[in-house]
Amino acid sequence: MHQRPGSWSGPTLQSMPEFDVVVIGAGAAGLFCASVAGQLGVKVLLLDHYPKVGEKIRISGGGRCNFTNLHTTAANFLGDNPDFCRSALSRYTPAHFVELLRRHAIPFHEKHKGQLFCDGSAQDLISMLLAECAAGSVTHWQPCAVFAIRSDGNGSGYLVDTARGPVACQSVVVATGGLSIPKIGATDFGYRVAQQFSIPVVPPRPALVPLVFEPAFWAPYAGLSGLSLPVTVHSGSKKQRIGFQEDLLFTHKGLSGPAALQISSYWRANGTIRVDLTAGRDLLGELKQAKNISRKLLVNELSGHVPARLAEAWVGNAGSWKAHWQKPVCETTDKALAALCTQLSAWEIAPAGTEGYAKAEVTAGGVDSRSLSSQTMESRQKGLYFIGEVVDVTGWLGGYNFQWAWASAFACAHGLLANRLG
Repeated sequence: MHQRPGSWSGPTLQSMPEFDVVVIGAGAAGLFCASVAGQLGVKVLLLDHYPKVGEKIRISGGGRCNFTNLHTTAANFLGDNPDFCRSALSRYTPAHFVELLRRHAIPFHEKHKGQLFCDGSAQDLISMLLAECAAGSVTHWQPCAVFAIRSDGNGSGYLVDTARGPVACQSVVVATGGLSIPKIGATDFGYRVAQQFSIPVVPPRPALVPLVFEPAFWAPYAGLSGLSLPVTVHSGSKKQRIGFQEDLLFTHKGLSGPAALQISSYWRANGTIRVDLTAGRDLLGELKQAKNISRKLLVNELSGHVPARLAEAWVGNAGSWKAHWQKPVCETTDKALAALCTQLSAWEIAPAGTEGYAKAEVTAGGVDSRSLSSQTMESRQKGLYFIGEVVDVTGWLGGYNFQWAWASAFACAHGLLANRLG
């Protein structure tokens, strides 16, 4: 959005198109909000500057879109005001969205831990949302940039300056998402709108994103690139520790896979994460038992309990214990075994950073939810609403962020109806 200071100039209010609401952003939240509001009788204009509609839907889930999670609760979300999402999530549940897919005869399946995916293409979901918008007589301009939003001067609504000319409306819904994946059109538009109207923004940061490490530190592990294994990963203080049991993927720069993506949302700069590469096994007990019956070298014995590449990397990076670990397991001291198992089961490491917004699935932070109504998503600026990823509500990996998009959009649509009738 390019701000133009000063008073409104151009066509008069009487000569420009008028809508009850302008929804900015034709992603998951914007499409759904527009469709629900339109079918409730609200006159809606849907805008997006990017040429392709619902592009984040299309590319998500390997092209099949993990569109919700059956186990969604408020506990699956983070933000500075964690209870904010509870109301909307309770009023529009995964079951409601599943029923919508069934009405459109879109087949889907559960893949893992309540994650639902389209059987076919994510395009089926986009087509469904567009059909729902058509059913609500939604006017859709895309691509169409927005240059400025401002109050109309008499307190009754807004004037929106677009690439297709100015528009008058009673309400504006900002559904522009965050900064993630800029190659498909992500911008800081929503944050700038909030700041324009003095609505606070929690500093945004990449989330659900691979972690990277200093090259010198990571050199001993770079050869593990491509290795994936189940782990338990934690971050935070003992009082506020969060943990996930997921698969971890080693890369040439750091860690990826579901475990790394999940914990990245909670990790903060200069903090550490703790990884249990044994996935909770009693590795020390197993190796002590092996001492009584095996004459294998420790690295070979260890390879029977963890992936061979991981065993070789750990033995090779053993520091002062390396001499002990090159012996047969039956000659390895209990102290050396304990040190080895501690490193594998409580590997505490400090990421240097993340791979940034280009690789982040979502953006954490955003418009401060303490300035929004949890019932309607309306901000303290009357008639201005924020929904979806642009808000400081971030879900776990696994369909939760799409469910927040549907739920916040649904709450907003009903708020728009109440606003129009009121």
